[in-house]
Amino acid sequence: MKNFLFWTIAVIITVAAAMYQRMTGPTYPLKTTATVSGSEYSFALKRSQTNTHPCMIRLEVPKEVSGTILYRRFRVNEEWTAVEMKHDGTKLAGELPSQPAAGKLEYYIVLADPSGSETAVMKEKPVVIRFKGNVPAVIMIPHILIMFFAMLLSNLAGITAAANTGSWKKYGRRALWLLLAGGMVLGPLVQKYAFGELWTGIPFGWDLTDNKTLIAVFAWVLAVVMNRRKERRGYIIAAAMILLLVYSIPHSLFGSELDYATGAMTQG
Repeated sequence: MKNFLFWTIAVIITVAAAMYQRMTGPTYPLKTTATVSGSEYSFALKRSQTNTHPCMIRLEVPKEVSGTILYRRFRVNEEWTAVEMKHDGTKLAGELPSQPAAGKLEYYIVLADPSGSETAVMKEKPVVIRFKGNVPAVIMIPHILIMFFAMLLSNLAGITAAANTGSWKKYGRRALWLLLAGGMVLGPLVQKYAFGELWTGIPFGWDLTDNKTLIAVFAWVLAVVMNRRKERRGYIIAAAMILLLVYSIPHSLFGSELDYATGAMTQG
């Protein structure tokens, strides 16, 4: 019964952390609202796109509402390019052109009702969208699953170590192996396919995703090593808390970005 309780708590913490990380990250669609002709509409505006094809921005508004997307390259002093949006049957749609890996565009939308009255959506703070290369599912899916289970076993190890019961040392060792596989093997492969470089953390860059993975791995290596000959539950608890903390940091924050002026890839 106690073991079931510990597993349940670990699952709840892991799922909650994963949801928080995804929903607060800079690649999660930006939710906003706009009022057109006295009616309020909700939109989820894209902030991430695979660069194998252009990015379609679709808004659910009445057919009598027209729209224009205005975009320009991020951190480039250039004029806005206007793209007329068209109704594709159920939604008003407009296209943003594909960019090189880690290239970014900023955009906003202007909607107009039949009377010609215009409503600007995100004009004061344009939406920033980053493009990435295509990551094969055979790499991305195992990466996501392994990192999820690494987090789950880490939480379970920390909980059972705090309660001083169960196989917390075994859970800790398995969490470390999964973290190494998902974060230090598959993680760099995901980075390579998406942005062209295997590792952009210390000492080569300041990519937060790479660096937080490095911190978590170091914490768990230390915890496992310190428990080889003697039980030191504090290290396991600390490692679990560190992984939970870094796992909760929004994914892709301070990630790779293409400098259009130099063609170089920067982080942070």
